[in-house]
Amino acid sequence: MHYQSFHPPVRTLMGPGPSDVSPRVLQAMARPTLGHLDPAFLHLMDEIRTLLQYAFSTGNELTMPVSAPGSAGMEACFVNLVEPGDKVIVCRNGVFGDRLRANVERIGGTAVMVDDDWGEAVDPAKVEAALRQHPDAAVVAFVHAETSTGALSDAATLTNLAHDHDCLVIMDAVTSLGGVPLLVDAWGVDAVYAGTQKCLSCTPGLSPVTFNSRAVERIRKRNSPIQSWFLDMNLVMGYWGGGAKRAYHHTAPINALYGLHESLLMLHEEKLENAWARHERHHRALKAGLESMGLAYIGTEGRRLPHLNAVAIPQGIDEARVRRRLLREYGIEIGAGLGELAGKVWRIGLMGTSCNARNVYVFLGALEAILGEMGAQVEAGRALAAARRQLEES
Repeated sequence: MHYQSFHPPVRTLMGPGPSDVSPRVLQAMARPTLGHLDPAFLHLMDEIRTLLQYAFSTGNELTMPVSAPGSAGMEACFVNLVEPGDKVIVCRNGVFGDRLRANVERIGGTAVMVDDDWGEAVDPAKVEAALRQHPDAAVVAFVHAETSTGALSDAATLTNLAHDHDCLVIMDAVTSLGGVPLLVDAWGVDAVYAGTQKCLSCTPGLSPVTFNSRAVERIRKRNSPIQSWFLDMNLVMGYWGGGAKRAYHHTAPINALYGLHESLLMLHEEKLENAWARHERHHRALKAGLESMGLAYIGTEGRRLPHLNAVAIPQGIDEARVRRRLLREYGIEIGAGLGELAGKVWRIGLMGTSCNARNVYVFLGALEAILGEMGAQVEAGRALAAARRQLEES
């Protein structure tokens, strides 16, 4: 067999992630590799931490990127803060809420499940009831932005409830970082993990995490060893902790961190509030176009993500065929439903660099043409006009 260099086709990534990577990030990743203890790289690490603190809206000293995807950031939070025998209130309103349960149980903890309908936000009243019923709970865990459904939960309220019952909070912000307000210090969230491949416009493979002083104290006072050597924050912070004297822990993904630095620099240049507003503005335009075609969103208005649009499949439409045609004929990728929503929804992302007017217009035009050819009752040009009006008015 003859092998040759891989040249990927050009796609427009409008699914649940990854999103399109900024050309600035790709250029940064192509720069010369340094050693992981090179003084110049150690300086870059300090800047990455400061820029991550800005992105998370936190002053937490223990803020860093885990050298692995968001799933490893999730495990880092759980293995450091949950011990065997601990009881954890786990909020489940989609696929990723169930992964929280799996982490608790693998550690040897007890997961007390608080379930909500897929597409809906976590119900604080149910969480409060669970906390009253289980006064010995140690942690409350929830997904801020549920990628499988597009639901956005009230992190501030859930965190306050947990603290009222002397629980720490672990929050999944993989899909929220950079796309919607995420105020770690103002809300008092104890441990947060996120991803780089969504609203940060970076490549997959890194997981920003942040732990506040309450969480750090819990880690230091554990009764049992942390289950994972690689994700033990006591060890990792010997490398990421700052200052000239650092202890070798692992060889960091140098060039991937160049890319993360560049993406965080871009966010800092745009400013958080402007990034949040950009995602909301283009969401409203996309929503206007989709609804003009008769497509309906799932979930409750006001509790939906602007950058992950979950819409119901029209009656009689082969949803997989639509996605295949979008990819083959237009080079556009969107996501299918997961779990309970498999075959019932499309998940349409407007994240990071992918969140722009051009993508809104091209996608709506392509979807309108495909649906029309498949027999759906859509009026040619109506979706584009609706989106354009919305953008002009916002």
